[in-house]
Amino acid sequence: MSRAKGTIAEEKACEFLREHDFDIIDRNVYSRYGEIDIIALKEDVLHFVEVKSATAYDSAVQNITPVKLQRFLLTVASYLKKHKLDMAYCVDGVIVTPDTVTHIENITL
Repeated sequence: MSRAKGTIAEEKACEFLREHDFDIIDRNVYSRYGEIDIIALKEDVLHFVEVKSATAYDSAVQNITPVKLQRFLLTVASYLKKHKLDMAYCVDGVIVTPDTVTHIENITL
């Protein structure tokens, strides 16, 4: 996916999260392990969000591979340590297709 398409998908994901009472805290956070697309807060829980987009839901979900998820979790741990945060958090996915935006909470379960 091109960076431009990724940016559009992230904008749609942010818009969706805001509509569902999330506050966007940060975006495109990098560590040596990878990137967190969106960090959002809702009801005192931090949500670390991986955004995936494709023409079909299934192909977007399949792009969240075990290796990518492991790198994402290392980036989350790095962020929490760097910012000295000790609070509830979860790792979510937002799947963006041409017709829908779907929020999947706790993708590590």
